[in-house]
Amino acid sequence: MDSISNKKDFNDLTVNLRDLAYSYIEKYNPSKQQTKTYLLKKYLTKFQGTKQRKEVTEIIDNIVSNLEKSHFLNDSLYSDSKARVLFRRGYSLNKINHSLKSKGIEQKNIQMSLNKIKNEKSDPDFLSAMKICKKRRIGPLRPEPNREIFYKKDMGILARSGFSYDICKRVLTMYKDEFNKLIKLI
Repeated sequence: MDSISNKKDFNDLTVNLRDLAYSYIEKYNPSKQQTKTYLLKKYLTKFQGTKQRKEVTEIIDNIVSNLEKSHFLNDSLYSDSKARVLFRRGYSLNKINHSLKSKGIEQKNIQMSLNKIKNEKSDPDFLSAMKICKKRRIGPLRPEPNREIFYKKDMGILARSGFSYDICKRVLTMYKDEFNKLIKLI
């Protein structure tokens, strides 16, 4: 191979991947790991070249580190914002932790985000469980004759949402009036 054309291919690939990264960041505001995965997938589908996998990962790592230095990517801000959004949706702290881990966020950033939520709210899991009950119309919002029939089903819904047994039991045993008063305060 001619070394000049090889260098040209290398530069073209770097420029193309960088442009793809900019457009992806502009549209989705992803984490570092999501950006790396996206660029690797784009390379495999769009630029099927003769480069070794090691070379391509070095190029991608280089691009991502440059984006991080220029403050286009910041996993701690991503973690904070994503944790707040998921908490508002009614996710438990366990489910938020798992979701952020799957996005490739480091554990220290996840812990800092969860601690911020714990400091802002006195009992965040209880509040989230109430939001789930309101959204799904389960537990205290069911008609009184059906509550005992659907107790196990409601318990399963809350357990699969990541809540502990104590919180599930506490929410499901509430009276409708008490529930409505607390949900208005949230």
